[in-house]
Amino acid sequence: MKAGSVTKCRGRIFSRYSGVDPVVARCYAPGFHQTSTSTEFIATLLKSAKIKGTMKIPLLHILTAVIACCFITATFAQKYDYPPAQKSEQTDDYFGTIVADPYRWMEADSPELQQWIEAQNELTNAYLDSLPFRDALRNRLTELVDYPRYGTPWTRAGKLFYFKNDGLQNQSVLYVLDTPDAEPRVLLDPNKLSEDGTVALQTTSVSKDGKYLAYSIARSGSDWNEIFVLDIATGVPLADHIEWVKFSGIAWLADGFFYSRYDEPEGDRLTAKNEFHKIYYHRLGTEQTADRLVFDTPEHPLRNHRASTDRDQRFIFIAESESTYGNSLYMQRIASDAANMVAVITDFRSEQNVVAVLDDTIYLLTDRDAPNKRLVRFDPSNPTPEHWVDVIPETDSLLSSVSCIGGKFIVTYLKDAAHEAFVYDKSGQRIREIELPTLGMTGFSGEKDSDVYFQSFTSYTYPTVIYRCNIETGEREEFFPSEINFNKDDYLTERVWYENSDGKKVPIFLTYKKGLQKDGNNPTLLYGYGGFNISVRPSFSAFRIPFLEQGGIYAHAVLRGGGEYGETWHKSGTKLQKQNVFDDFIAAAEFLIENKYTSPEKLACQGGSNGGLLVAAVILQRPDLFKAALPAVGVLDMLRYHKFTIGWAWATDYGTSEESKEMFEYLLGYSPLHNIRSGVNYPAVLVTTSDHDDRVVPAHSFKFVAAMQETQREHDVLNPTYIRIETKAGHGAGKPISKVIDESTDVWSFIMDQLGMQPAF
Repeated sequence: MKAGSVTKCRGRIFSRYSGVDPVVARCYAPGFHQTSTSTEFIATLLKSAKIKGTMKIPLLHILTAVIACCFITATFAQKYDYPPAQKSEQTDDYFGTIVADPYRWMEADSPELQQWIEAQNELTNAYLDSLPFRDALRNRLTELVDYPRYGTPWTRAGKLFYFKNDGLQNQSVLYVLDTPDAEPRVLLDPNKLSEDGTVALQTTSVSKDGKYLAYSIARSGSDWNEIFVLDIATGVPLADHIEWVKFSGIAWLADGFFYSRYDEPEGDRLTAKNEFHKIYYHRLGTEQTADRLVFDTPEHPLRNHRASTDRDQRFIFIAESESTYGNSLYMQRIASDAANMVAVITDFRSEQNVVAVLDDTIYLLTDRDAPNKRLVRFDPSNPTPEHWVDVIPETDSLLSSVSCIGGKFIVTYLKDAAHEAFVYDKSGQRIREIELPTLGMTGFSGEKDSDVYFQSFTSYTYPTVIYRCNIETGEREEFFPSEINFNKDDYLTERVWYENSDGKKVPIFLTYKKGLQKDGNNPTLLYGYGGFNISVRPSFSAFRIPFLEQGGIYAHAVLRGGGEYGETWHKSGTKLQKQNVFDDFIAAAEFLIENKYTSPEKLACQGGSNGGLLVAAVILQRPDLFKAALPAVGVLDMLRYHKFTIGWAWATDYGTSEESKEMFEYLLGYSPLHNIRSGVNYPAVLVTTSDHDDRVVPAHSFKFVAAMQETQREHDVLNPTYIRIETKAGHGAGKPISKVIDESTDVWSFIMDQLGMQPAF
């Protein structure tokens, strides 16, 4: 019997032999299984059995429990035979504190690292291959995802563009309708750019006259992009080719476009620190070496820059950032001297995004002096904040987005982590509400001078549907309906409220099959993110359906650090308040357990990137709450994260180990790599990462797993630690559907096995 079944077996043995004595039962409550030896368990059991000097449990029951405990520990707890990882004597001195980093060598590629990766994948695959339902699960996932999926259409110069995936295509295909009544034709099929589907489209931009498509691609999931240009009428590619592009838009102006890039990196492009971001202008038909430098800040190497133009190409806007939150903003009229940029905002204390230019008035969405955001307008001749005029003032709900369509504004609010949408006129007067089918997420696309626009809607059990709408009448019709073989009416999503660690009632979304019994025995997956002002909103994924079909609950908790309640909410989960995010996630888990949705033996947790940090930190702090954990592409070494690629930009959320002793000590206090304790039975762990992840470099995951396995190699433990390392893939964006199916099969197989599910597909 594998170690993952131990606690379940313990429960059966002791429910059989110990009767219903509450003291014995308490010995098997969450957390008690962390005692590392049978002797420790027996001592605790006997201590618990005596209340005020009187034995409250029959001696026979105690002896039976002791015998069973010895049997369990000897039979099920084990030392796992993990692939060895060499250790070095590397240490670092942080403000007088010496910190060991024995797996520093994993930060650079080497034959030894490749050998370790191969051995780890072999170990993980051997476990996954042993699961009898894995192939049936893969077949079910493949069946579910094999349906047409559409992106929200957009128009330019009378042409209609949209993405479509027939179902199992590795990458979605770009289609165009040359006129409203024309038949759609394939404009660009990225599946033809590589045999294995690992080349993905990143950014597309159509020229003002509708003649050219500029697009960027990423190879193997890397953040590094290349830009190409296509003649839309003929489908013939131009000779233009731009390299070393990263974190860039494509902003057309006349017969060329603006883009952002770094210099060609020295050393390993997947780990080298990204510095000296620059904006260039490329004219069609010329070599990249002839591109004109438009904007850079050599005195500030850790700043990023992005250019945009308004739809009529009268203005160029440049947003400058130092981190993942906050931007300065510059602008100028196209007809003026390119060197004369006008500053709108020069600090990084707020975020500004240009919505539209109407009648020589600029409309801006900002959280300047408005944590929940507001829409303002200003005259280009007086652009600074003291001249801004509120169009839609701040409210109690987060103003999530504004689209200018048909001379009006479609405004989306995020209220308690789900969308509401309204139509406003240019003066800021609300005209009507746009009704949504249920709690969910919506988006809009349209031109400022067209009455026709497109709307998308999705939710946890509501596959994405695309509507064609009229801004004047409010009428809408399904343009691209959902065709998935899934009956959403069999399932329910409810928004309930848990009390976070600050005493605030916060939403948690629960999705499950109708008829659920709250008996504490439901397999449950708790998902969270909580960072970088990012709002995690209700969305559909076909890959969750098998878990729901088998009686699982999918739970998504709203956490501080995200953007669901504006910038104040975000700040309360950053830097020296980052623990708030972990405490909120813990409170959400406790809520699910206390309200009998699930139990610790039936609860798994999942998160990616910053959410991978969340999951790893929480299971180290409260291993008693979870049976399994899935930290994906996580930030797990908090002392060194800022030394790789774009990691320095996360400092506004995390702080760095070098900025102060206080910040170092705080980071050290929760950094997953540095808080693994020996002799603790942590939940079963499956770490997932990719070899081409140059956002959160895979060394984070490698070092964490090596450290976890080292402690388990030394002590008897119940639950294993595995790592799944994908090849020719990155942080997640653009991953081919074949790899997504493979990874989802393995992740859900792990979850179902560890939660004791017996799926039947």
